[in-house]
Amino acid sequence: MSETPAVAIVGMAGRFPGARDVAEFWRNLRTGVCSISDFGEEELRAAGVEAGPGYVSSKGFLAEADRFEHELFGFNATEAAALDPQHRLLLETAWSALEDAGYDPRAAPERTGVYVGGAPSEHAIAAQVDTGLRARLGPMHVRIFTDREFLAGWLSYRLGLDGPSMTVQTACSTSLTTVHVAVQALLVGECDLAVAGGVSIESPYPRGYVYEPGGISSPDGRCRPFDEKAAGTVGGDGVGLVVLRRLEDAVADGDPIYAVIRGTAAGNDGAARVGFTAPGVDGQLAAIVEAWASAGLEPADAQFLEAHGTGTDLGDRIEVEAAAAAFDGARRCAIGSVKSNVGHLNAAAGVAGLIKVALMLSHRTMVPTVNVTRPHPDLDLHTTPFRLLTTAEGWERPSGGTRLAGVSSLGIGGTNVHVVLEEPPAPSASPVERVPRGMTIKRVPGPAVVLPLSARTREQLVTAAGRLAAALREPGAPPLADVAHTLAHGRAALDVRAYVVASTHEEAATALDTLTSGPSSLGEAWTAGREVAWPTGRRVHLPTYPFAGPRHGALTLTARPAAQEQPPPEDTAEAVTELFMTTLGLPDRAELTKTYFTVGGDSLTAVFLVGELRDRFALDVPIELFLNELPMKELIARILREDDDDPLGDLLDELER
Repeated sequence: MSETPAVAIVGMAGRFPGARDVAEFWRNLRTGVCSISDFGEEELRAAGVEAGPGYVSSKGFLAEADRFEHELFGFNATEAAALDPQHRLLLETAWSALEDAGYDPRAAPERTGVYVGGAPSEHAIAAQVDTGLRARLGPMHVRIFTDREFLAGWLSYRLGLDGPSMTVQTACSTSLTTVHVAVQALLVGECDLAVAGGVSIESPYPRGYVYEPGGISSPDGRCRPFDEKAAGTVGGDGVGLVVLRRLEDAVADGDPIYAVIRGTAAGNDGAARVGFTAPGVDGQLAAIVEAWASAGLEPADAQFLEAHGTGTDLGDRIEVEAAAAAFDGARRCAIGSVKSNVGHLNAAAGVAGLIKVALMLSHRTMVPTVNVTRPHPDLDLHTTPFRLLTTAEGWERPSGGTRLAGVSSLGIGGTNVHVVLEEPPAPSASPVERVPRGMTIKRVPGPAVVLPLSARTREQLVTAAGRLAAALREPGAPPLADVAHTLAHGRAALDVRAYVVASTHEEAATALDTLTSGPSSLGEAWTAGREVAWPTGRRVHLPTYPFAGPRHGALTLTARPAAQEQPPPEDTAEAVTELFMTTLGLPDRAELTKTYFTVGGDSLTAVFLVGELRDRFALDVPIELFLNELPMKELIARILREDDDDPLGDLLDELER
């Protein structure tokens, strides 16, 4: 391992076309699955799309991208429907990534930084022209719920992360740029833990694109990077995040490490290209050379390059030319691109490639680029250090060296990023059993441990227990003591709780299948909601929270039936009540017995309500009124009385309570 300062990838989470999580993503990559969807005419018509001439009905489609467990993050239903799907999925993915790293998403370490970026979305554009939405929520609310400028801010706010919080935008290279920025922040001490990556949800509904000859899009809905049939790229939606720590800290704590980031670099082509959207050789070459120099390593030692690889004629030719110059001397370095599997994920493209290679290093397996057969003759790959990988193969460790790979991402506008990845270090010795991934050993019973579980609903609790049981039956499952530690310290304590007691993996899995177990004082204290002094251990990768939120839909720019405006109720009290019900997304009037903040109100919503009460009902209401711990019914009654110029009556009312 190189001795230069480095950063460890200790957690990962993502949702990609054909994959609900990173585990499914890996299975698809390993088996060479192309997850680009082809839509039928009825699907498109139901989504408001009329496919005309040249329309290619293909996309890297992210299923159920409009679902969101809003209550877990403190949003009411109205706010959740207004919130851009990119914000929703990024919040859930950040929760999962922190859990995967072994941290409670509601109690992450101090100085946890957030570095994320997103893409333009149909929902955000539609929100700006939706006069009804702006009337209900106010322009400020619409902006902070939909603008990608606030992606990082929402993560920091809802998860209580107090390190630097930055939304980064460099077009297609956005998410790998966030990793570069996060790595630099960790190495100079600006933060001690970092969440980095990106999201791109153009629309959660079926969409295709219009093929234009000579453009960058594929005529047949398939992306074939570097292949003789390569003719363009295909869009896709996805989200991916990595959790990063300084390598020395991760090793000292015995963290499970997917891969090590040895070096990063970012630069721009400047004016050295034929057009603003065109790539440049010199800029790409410089980024690669600088990244490997910062790692203290030679590009010629790499065994794999995850290329930007869009499958376009100009892009692939320039990328191969630049990479060949940088990796000169490498011995048949394999080259590939995840875009063949899932499409071009725009702002999430770079982190998708990074997660792919981190998984390859962790599993010691190289995975194929799909839809390809032979390299494009114009690329002359046989004269370069590269070979196009078309089948999965074991990743053998080079003699006298380590497994090394590069990941490139290029953005329209010229921002080029390159990251150098190295295989994870061997786990340190431990008093408990540790086995390499994939190795089967004969387990012997150890001391009984308590495995605590919690969720928002009983159904989710059962799902979480089933996932954990399956993980414990896998070869190379982590020691039970570490499983118990991670569940106790690396998961949020939610309302619906259970526990099992076990001394072997199979005993634990069997108990989890039925959620039945023998008694335990620690377990009983846990289910009763009391503070528990759990035994210590190490963080390990375990299945993360099973989100089960409702569908909130998304705004679209397709033709929709015009909304029928309802005449305002004549009764002012009824109209004000309806205003509160709609703005706060209250399902029924029983919620009016709760306080304003209990039902999800906040200061910005209060500002909007004060403005609506003034403009629509001529009620001049002091915002301080919302700070009172009053049931909503009484708050509304007080608001209606604020218009009465009767200070004595108000004082008497106050004394009577």
